[in-house]
Parts: sequence; C-alpha cells; structure tokens
Amino acid sequence: MSTFKEKIDVTRIPQHVAIIMDGNGRWAKERGYDRIFGHQKGVISVREVTEAADEIGIKYLTLYVFSTENWYRPQVEVDALMELLIDTIEKETPTLNKNNVSLKAIGDLSRLPGSAGEKFQRCIDLTASNTGLNLILALSYSSRWEITDAIKKISVEICKGTITPDNINDELIASYLTTKSIPDPDLLIRTSGEMRISNFLLWQIAYTELYFTQTHWPDFRKENFFEAICDFQHRDRRFGK
Repeated sequence: MSTFKEKIDVTRIPQHVAIIMDGNGRWAKERGYDRIFGHQKGVISVREVTEAADEIGIKYLTLYVFSTENWYRPQVEVDALMELLIDTIEKETPTLNKNNVSLKAIGDLSRLPGSAGEKFQRCIDLTASNTGLNLILALSYSSRWEITDAIKKISVEICKGTITPDNINDELIASYLTTKSIPDPDLLIRTSGEMRISNFLLWQIAYTELYFTQTHWPDFRKENFFEAICDFQHRDRRFGK
C-alpha cells in the first residue's frame, strides 16, 4: 500500500505552507488532562511537520503559535505556553542548524515577557545563515494587528511627505507587513475540524488553497501533512482568472 508521500508530485511542491495548529486543548480534555499537556504533546507534531516539509523541499513553513488574542487566556496557561515555547526553541536550535533550517518570526515580539524575547531572538540569530527550510513562527500575531500597524507606519510616511496617497497600492501595503520578505502561502492547513481563519494572514491568503482536517494537532503527523500536500496538488489554481 503506497503512502501519501509516495503520491506527491515533486515537480509541484508548494513553496509556502501555513498551518493553524488547533486542537491541543480539546485533545488533552478528551484524555482527562489539562490543556498544557496538549500543548506539550503538540511540540512533537511541530517537529514532525517541520521534518516533513524539509523532506519534500518546501521553502517556507509558517506556524500559528500564539495570537494576540491568546494573551487574554488564563495567566497560568500563558506563562506555561511562553516557557514551553522558549525551552523548546532553545533545545531544537542545534537540530535546526544541523538540518540547515532558518528560524524566523512574525508578530509583535515586543510583548513577549521578561527575557523571552531576547532568548527567542538569539535562536533566530543562530540559524540566520541557514539556507534550507524557512521555519516562521507567528508569535503574538494577528492580521488585524499587522494591518493596523502597517497603516500607522504608512500614515507616518504620508505626514513626512515621503509617500502620497496615490503611491498606495497592493505592493506598497505588502511592503509594510511583517511578511514583506516572505511569499504568500500556497496552502493553509487548519487542524481539529474548525473551519475558520482566526485572524491569521488575512491579507496574504487572498488566493491561498485552504485545507481543513478533523485531526487534532497533537495527532497530526508526517502522513497527515503529506495527505494535505496531495490534496493541494489536485486543485486547479486559477487566481481569480
């Protein structure tokens, strides 16, 4: 019996895949554990999917790690998530370097508590020269925050006289987003059965293919990822034309 990986057309690999990693809390609750346990198990899925993306030559993988809305969760959960995030990234940095993976981030990193921001930036710097997969973590991120921030920055330039309203177009706005150096996603995956975008890359996914799966994130493995890629390769992308 062939695997989904064997069915992938290597000549039609998406350049950029984004993932909304949903279902950690529900997965844990179904098994009688607290939500933090689900987040901990979700780290295994992050490792699996990163390896899978690298194996088939995807250049950009963006993971929705923590939204601006997540700051309003119970403080004990927020603190545990921040600790888990930084500990995991620090432990995984040698492996990222070994596999030539470059770590990047999008979002309002200024909101990270204590020394978390400094530690995270250090991991980014340590992998900056790698030329393989770009692993992008959306952290303290939301599209409404991103677009609002871009408008503020453009408004400042208009006040300075360096930009006029006639200069504003799609390309200019995109150049003020946190993803300015990253191509728009070809495929967006959301796990755990929810069929919504949740304030994620709203500008960038205008023509992105969407893939929803009932699988909770802690159960999402390489074959699940390869199945999504196979589904993507059967789509006819017309970009509105």
